[in-house]
Amino acid sequence: MMKQDFMFTSESVTEGHPDKLCDQVSDALLDRFLQQDPFSRVVAECAVSKGILFIAARFASAGSVDIPEVARQVIAQIGYEHTDFNARDCTVMTSLMELPSPPYPNLDEREMDEEEIDAVTAKNQGNVFGFACNQTAALMPLPIWLSHKLARRLGAARLQKQLSYLAPDGKTQVGVEYRDGRPNRIHSITLVASQQSNTPRGVRSLRDDLYQHVIEPVFLNEQLRPDARTRIFINPDGPIIDGGPSLHSGLTGRKSAVDTYGEYSRHAESALSGKDPSRIDRVGAYAARYAAKNVVAAGLAQACEVHLAYSLGMARPVSVQVDSFGTGRVPDADIADRIQAHFDFRPAAIIGAFNLRYQPQVFRGGFYRRLAAYGHVGRMDVGLPWEGTDKAPLLG
Repeated sequence: MMKQDFMFTSESVTEGHPDKLCDQVSDALLDRFLQQDPFSRVVAECAVSKGILFIAARFASAGSVDIPEVARQVIAQIGYEHTDFNARDCTVMTSLMELPSPPYPNLDEREMDEEEIDAVTAKNQGNVFGFACNQTAALMPLPIWLSHKLARRLGAARLQKQLSYLAPDGKTQVGVEYRDGRPNRIHSITLVASQQSNTPRGVRSLRDDLYQHVIEPVFLNEQLRPDARTRIFINPDGPIIDGGPSLHSGLTGRKSAVDTYGEYSRHAESALSGKDPSRIDRVGAYAARYAAKNVVAAGLAQACEVHLAYSLGMARPVSVQVDSFGTGRVPDADIADRIQAHFDFRPAAIIGAFNLRYQPQVFRGGFYRRLAAYGHVGRMDVGLPWEGTDKAPLLG
């Protein structure tokens, strides 16, 4: 059963946060490989610290990618230009392993028959989770939804030169009080913004600027807004100059909660970024979200978590579990049966249904890198196939 009265917080980070920088480099590399060869197999992981970016990549591809150059392009696009870390001067180290090509011919999952789909088994074992609830229009928990909105707005204020003194690194957090299981009020808002060393602002001026250009625009059209008792913290530990890798290190996959549901629901511990579509720990999470969102859109439950368990060498998940936290209008077992009747969770079926090998060619500037900041799920700014609710009529 879902708790009734509680307070919950979720955080988000801007695209300049070191962990997100690593995620974006990893997914930018994936985009480049898939743009040249849709059947590329890629696992790319990054670590970043003051003045240095390290990339470990394993790949099999007919394409050719200048890996350090892609990393430098991402760093420059994010906006790192200060002395301690910038695209021109930072050291880019690589550990690369070219994998052997598979002995069998590549088959387009969109054109496979049932026997061929069944032959594509999970390449790794794992548990993946998808969640949806009716707290927002995107069917996401309100705390992470608001935290993402604040983080995006914080980044936009810098890029649009409204607050040109801001540096790329930033963090947000929103606390929401729940009553009777529903969001009731905004308990707290935290913004942590870094500034360029040549244009520092005092905390009071920074607070006024961020309230006017970030907090007010974000909450303008929200049903719940800050009230007189809402606690607002802006750089509570004082000014942060430059920030980013010169201040704290980053690592691919370390922001799994930011990538998914802000810890309001369970999520797998595996990284999502930097993995090609053959990795079930990535695409299975998307499929689980798709199923959960359609359950809520169909009105079968106010909140729904879908858990898929995969085993090596098997195509279908060995377990499909549903938890509606006591909000379902039918038993959870019934919801699970309906999901299995209308959703195909086999790896090849997911890849084909979501067109995952060819999305980087469809989206200008790449597809997977777009997911590497501000969430892999719940996105209203990208036409993600797993955010559709087209199967809701079949479930109801």
